[in-house]
Amino acid sequence: QVQLVESGGGLVQPGGSLRLSCAASGIIFRLSAMGWYRQAPGKQRELVARIRSGGSTNYADSVKGRFTISRDNPKNTVYLEMNSLKPEDTAVYYCNAGGNLYYSGESWGQGTQVTVSS
Repeated sequence: QVQLVESGGGLVQPGGSLRLSCAASGIIFRLSAMGWYRQAPGKQRELVARIRSGGSTNYADSVKGRFTISRDNPKNTVYLEMNSLKPEDTAVYYCNAGGNLYYSGESWGQGTQVTVSS
């Protein structure tokens, strides 16, 4: 059974920072591409960042230069460091295992809420 558990969300002021974590089990983590997606109210779920097993990364234009995705294979954990947060970053952030740039993987976490507000 694949399990992905996100943590680290919360309420922050514009310009602030958060570090999200996703702990994975039930997969061969070191061989799995991992992604972070987000969904804001009234909008479609979108890819935020993706990291392949070899370490290469992709970012949405809206977060490039502000967010960093990384992975710690011995801990089976993928991170999303978010800096210079904006109100438009407010969304539920989801961890995803597998997939590619065009198709998400079949495994999702429950999500963690990120709210950026004054």
